[in-house]
Amino acid sequence: QVQLVESGGGLVQAGGSLRLSCAASVSGFSIVAMGWYRQVPRKQRELVAVITRGGTANSADSVKGRFTISRDNAKNTVYLQMNSLKPEETAVYYCNAGARLGVSDYEYWGQGTQVTVSS
Repeated sequence: QVQLVESGGGLVQAGGSLRLSCAASVSGFSIVAMGWYRQVPRKQRELVAVITRGGTANSADSVKGRFTISRDNAKNTVYLQMNSLKPEETAVYYCNAGARLGVSDYEYWGQGTQVTVSS
């Protein structure tokens, strides 16, 4: 089983910064990739950024140059540094982890953390 615990959300003014963290507790699993998604009411959850265990990162075009994803493999923790935040980026941000056990792959989600950007 893999459990994800997020932290770092909150209220920030437009143009400000926040840093999200997500720590994965694993038991027998190998974390393959971790990432962040966000969702606003009545809209689909969208990818923000993802990073593999090897360090290959990808992010949505809308956040390139402002958001940086990083990870600490030893701690099974992923971080999302968000700079120059915009009001339209107000959303619940979810941590996601792809994990492998033997030859089977699994996907896990955190409980979500609210990010509110005021104008």
